[in-house]
Amino acid sequence: MNKMLTYLKYCSLIVLVIILFAFTSKRNKERKINEVLIEFVEEQDPYVNELTVNKLLIQNPEKVTNVGKEILVLNTVEKKLDAHEMIEYSDVYLTVNGELRAKIKQRTPIARVNAVTPFYVDVTGNTMPLSESYSAHVPLVHNVSEREVTEVFPLLKKIREDEFLKKHVVGVYLNMKKQYELELRVYSFRVIVGGIEDLNSKIKNFKAFYQKALKDKSLEKYKQVSLQFSNQVVCTIK
Repeated sequence: MNKMLTYLKYCSLIVLVIILFAFTSKRNKERKINEVLIEFVEEQDPYVNELTVNKLLIQNPEKVTNVGKEILVLNTVEKKLDAHEMIEYSDVYLTVNGELRAKIKQRTPIARVNAVTPFYVDVTGNTMPLSESYSAHVPLVHNVSEREVTEVFPLLKKIREDEFLKKHVVGVYLNMKKQYELELRVYSFRVIVGGIEDLNSKIKNFKAFYQKALKDKSLEKYKQVSLQFSNQVVCTIK
């Protein structure tokens, strides 16, 4: 009798667990997303805004807070976000509290090419369109086509990474002789870099010249400063 009673208790417990599991599962499926939280990784300028991200999170005429969890395929959502021209990568997940969270890393432009259809060049050397939300404060590049971006990218990267150049250079030109020139923020003289080769040596020579001329208060005298010749800085006076 005791064995039978114990057996019935175990069976009842198992049935109760199954019922509770089914009930919890049903409730979880029916639970609505109660909040959408978007976090932009790192401090970046807003090239893509929260409204755009919100729309990409789920392509549905209803607000995302009214959509059941069961129709959200997070992997698909991430792919939609990652395909956006302003987004480098995303991480989308649901919390146990019904929050839909998205971490967004935007692409980082380092130069703007002034073409018929202007575009940015990002930190990886790829092109990206201009943003409708924000205009990046980066050097302007002139007379360079999209197919020439690969060639000029080492110079743009150098300007981005070198604090001296980043502070002083506001423009890059490809002249008629196919030589690259730099436009400075303060002084009117052009810096003729020439080709992309030996960039480190050229920039080192330019920095040394600049510091000496700044000390001598002679920077205003020059019309052109050429870095094309090995271990030399050749200046043209106005």
